[in-house]
Amino acid sequence: MSSLKSILIITAMGLSGAASAQVAQTTPAPAPARSAFPTGYLTPETWPDAAKILPLPPTTGSAREAVDQGVFRATRALEGTPRWAMAQADVPTMPDAMLKGFSCAVGLELSAQAAPKLNTLLSRTAIDTGRQVSAVKDVFKRKRPYLIEAGKICVPPSVLLDASPDYPSGHSTWGWSMSLILAELAPDRATAILNRGRAFGESRVVCGVHSPSAVEAGRTNGASLIATLHGQAAFRADLEAAREELAALRAKAAPMAASCAATLALDAQAVF
Repeated sequence: MSSLKSILIITAMGLSGAASAQVAQTTPAPAPARSAFPTGYLTPETWPDAAKILPLPPTTGSAREAVDQGVFRATRALEGTPRWAMAQADVPTMPDAMLKGFSCAVGLELSAQAAPKLNTLLSRTAIDTGRQVSAVKDVFKRKRPYLIEAGKICVPPSVLLDASPDYPSGHSTWGWSMSLILAELAPDRATAILNRGRAFGESRVVCGVHSPSAVEAGRTNGASLIATLHGQAAFRADLEAAREELAALRAKAAPMAASCAATLALDAQAVF
């Protein structure tokens, strides 16, 4: 997935009533079936307007664009390194993949099955994040760095990736949003969790599919979303349910594998 996108599924069900020429009464229409798909917490009226919050992206030929493209060229040398492999592992953005990716930072194996309440919280947040990012990308329409100058990227090139603008990074928005949630739920692990959130966004720079400016804007965007979500009672209720669930899981968790040391060390190393 080139940038964070949520698929919004709206199910419309027709209501039928039976009318008879001989019977004056109308058969009551059945109630619409409740969707099995999660919904977000925010509405168009409560989403923060990222286009009015974020700084403008670099303009063509500007000094900031030159800096961004310099980082793009320098990070092409990471191909074949553990950091490049981490960037490729950071491509999936579904909540279960994200839970797995944050496991070392939190200090226990996380999955949708083991933490269903946390998964619900993240799934609903992901919908808000995806819708808001898609809207603001369409305002700025900034080209991705590999479209400005040629260079190897860590994912297969595609028309869909080319068409999705650079600014702000959806991955960075989502990764930073999730790290803020998890840091609140496990504050004693905040440093490792926030390093993971930063590194997750920076993986897009390593991949060559986002500029540093877009990743930084994603962190600002994620912070604005989480602040707004805290104003929603449903979000706060799900957050507290996830807090209790995570505390119970951590109380009986086995020690993480020694391989986490290498992962945490990579997370701690800023790319730019």
